Amino acid sequence: MESISIEGTPKTPTVEFNSNNGKIEIKGRSIPENSIEFYKPLVDWLDEYAASPKENTEVNIQLEYFNTSSSKCILDVFKKLEVIHKDGHSVNINWFFEEDDEDMLEAGEDYQSIIKIPFKMIEIEEE
Repeated sequence: MESISIEGTPKTPTVEFNSNNGKIEIKGRSIPENSIEFYKPLVDWLDEYAASPKENTEVNIQLEYFNTSSSKCILDVFKKLEVIHKDGHSVNINWFFEEDDEDMLEAGEDYQSIIKIPFKMIEIEEE
């Protein structure tokens, strides 16, 4: 199974979905012109990954900002991960936010309340 690696742009996040080590990362800004188009390959990849996931899947989400349509797509990603978790595999989501970014903290807490996967809120000190 191929891994996915997408270089970030001012409008789209850097994405690393690695099927070899079970690490999934989404970092940066997510305000693509068409969120569904951007996230569809990621959601499809997770369908394939779910067939034979690693023993532990680690998910790192570190977004500075995302728009409303991205938030729905991110939820779709989490729902796919929830299926893997429900099948008895270890899935951990690390939600990173900058120390003064209440909005990102709240967004993470909102996802945490919806998705039944262990969530860790990780505060990043601003440089």
